[in-house]
Parts: sequence; structure tokens; C-alpha cells
Amino acid sequence: MTSPIRVTVWGENFHEQSERDRAGMAERYPGGMHGAIATGITELLGDSASVSVATQDQSDHGLTEGVLDRTDVLTWWGHATHASVDDGVVDRVHQRVLGGMGLLVLHSGHFSKIFRRLMGTTCSLAWRNSGDTELIWSVNPSHPITAGVPQPIVISEHEMYGEFFDIPAPDELIFISAFSSGEVFRSGCCWRRGKGKVFYFSPGDQEYPVYHHPHIKRVLANAVLWAAPEHTGSADFTAPAVIDQPAPQFNRRGIAEGVSA
Repeated sequence: MTSPIRVTVWGENFHEQSERDRAGMAERYPGGMHGAIATGITELLGDSASVSVATQDQSDHGLTEGVLDRTDVLTWWGHATHASVDDGVVDRVHQRVLGGMGLLVLHSGHFSKIFRRLMGTTCSLAWRNSGDTELIWSVNPSHPITAGVPQPIVISEHEMYGEFFDIPAPDELIFISAFSSGEVFRSGCCWRRGKGKVFYFSPGDQEYPVYHHPHIKRVLANAVLWAAPEHTGSADFTAPAVIDQPAPQFNRRGIAEGVSA
């Protein structure tokens, strides 16, 4: 039997608690944004995923070594308190990604410490919050992340993200968004870092109920399946390292017995 994918949904949990945003967040996301993301993944993946939640206000931001040891795919949503994320936690997450853990970085998580470290760029972009309609077009329709989603996905009102988006060229570009005000944006991008897979997906501003959108939930569920280690349940999550490799020893029959190729 295949082991379920162990998913940890990480949320900043700031807007849910701030005096300015608390009432609106309670209306849009009564269980928090992290709760809505976790519910959507559970709803669509069922028993094939085991989903838990961690938040920044917990000890070690909820991402202790033990939690990461039990995580195959981590989703990351942050916005207002990127600078407050402890560098030691970022180090742990970074090593886990290099060792094979999948990472889904969502919306304003583009400016998180972990995403900027993995990308090696500023990850800056253009933005405007004016309630634009967003059309999310698949430009890689055979990719598994696009399975079961329409062309395009329509978000009736959302924050605008626009180019230039300062990221390295994606290994795979999955989605491009077009906004009613004319801007476009590379809204779904994939990379490999070490043994791990990274997916950035831009929809999800806290002022809009985007994570209840059925097609956004489908993209996130598909992305979990794509980002999970290929051998879930047996992956060792050891990051690649320099190896002092001895030369193979040959005899007349080929490589000598007991010496690996």
C-alpha cells in the first residue's frame, strides 16, 4: 500500500489576528487561510494525503525538526512578517527541500526568506490591489498540475501581480495570468532545487476568498501530488553532498568484485 503524502500547511497567521484585519478575515476565512488551504487539499486528496497545519506564532514557527521529518510537502503562505521568520527555521526548511521535500510557495510568499534563498534573486514584482479580474491561463496543458482545471481559471476580483517578476527562468512555466487592467504575470512556475521540487502559485491575497475557489483548490491538490517525493514513505531526505569518489578497479572481467561502479 502506498503511504499517504504527509502535507504540512504553513501560515503566517498574522492577518487573522491583527486588529485591523480580524473581522474581515473571520468572514472570509473563519478557520484561517491555512485552515482553508488544508481543507481544500484534504477534500480533494482524501486518504492519499495526511494534512496538518503549522503557524508562525507557534514554537519554532511550528516547523520543528520533528515536524519537518514528518513532512513530504510543505505549503508556505506569508505576507506581513517575513523578516520575523527565524533564520534557523529557514535553514531547516532549505535543507529539507534540497533533500527532497516538495515546497509550494503561495501568493506573497514570493518575498519569504525561504523562497528568495532558493531562487537567489530579489523575487520582487509589480502589484496593485484594485479588485481586478484575473484570468489564469495554462501554458503547459499536459503538466499534471493543470489536470482537471478549466482554460482559463477565472477569479472575479483579486490583487494584481505584474511583471517584471525577478525570478530565475522557471524549469517549467505552468500558468500565466492576465488582468482586466492589462498586466500579465507568470503566476505558476516550477523549479527543482537539489532533490526537491518547488512550485510558486500567485493567487491568494488575504482580502479575497480565493482559497475557497474550486479550481484554485484543484491546482493546489495537483501541486501536492506533483511535488511529493517519488518514493513517499522511503525517501531519506538527505541533501546532495560532495563525495570523494575512489576510482573503480578493473580486472580482465571488468570491475573488480566488491567495488561499486
